Amino acid sequence: MSKGPSRFIDAGQCEQGLPWLWDEPPQAASSTLILAHGAGAPMDSPFMQTMAQGLAERGVRVVRFEFAYMAQRRVDGRKRPPNPQAQLLQQWRDVHAQVRQRVAGPLAIGGKSMGGRMASLLADELQVSALVCLGYPFYAAGKPEKPRVAHLAELRTPTLFIQGERDALGNRETVAGYALSAAIELHWLQAADHELKPLKVSGFSHEHHLEAAQAVIAAYLCPD
Repeated sequence: MSKGPSRFIDAGQCEQGLPWLWDEPPQAASSTLILAHGAGAPMDSPFMQTMAQGLAERGVRVVRFEFAYMAQRRVDGRKRPPNPQAQLLQQWRDVHAQVRQRVAGPLAIGGKSMGGRMASLLADELQVSALVCLGYPFYAAGKPEKPRVAHLAELRTPTLFIQGERDALGNRETVAGYALSAAIELHWLQAADHELKPLKVSGFSHEHHLEAAQAVIAAYLCPD
């Protein structure tokens, strides 16, 4: 249940010139989550807006930022592929360092799809309190024979994956065959796809699944 509207406290650019947004809870934040966007949608897409605002209403401060390629698209309107992985990881490091200087208390990182995968490659290095991935891309579209899971077997950071059972980049049956670290907790959303959207015949709505994801994440980051 909503605890009231979140307070939007910061819009602009971090020190590297990347756009960012902050959503502050109505009351003191119990935890902070830096949430990165996926490969094809910006930090203020409907999905990201819903997740950030819903989490803020549940006591989690959410910081969103855009990778350089997406920030440039905001300037000129041209679609372009993500930056090389090394650049994406460095952008993550830079944003994490700046947020760490500005907030106290537990600091988690994560993101939607690609944003979450990049965060997962840095979670142990950055020694964050937790990792949260929404629709983790266990393999590229149409390439289940090339899983992106080697580092997940050794992950030490407490991790929560929110995954749709029929996610085309990692469905429940396929993921069950992976050797994942004991630090990883998987929460499956019934009949949901990569956007956490369920089949209509399931009886669930997209709104229901997004709210369920918010509740699970908030409980994971703010266990009280």
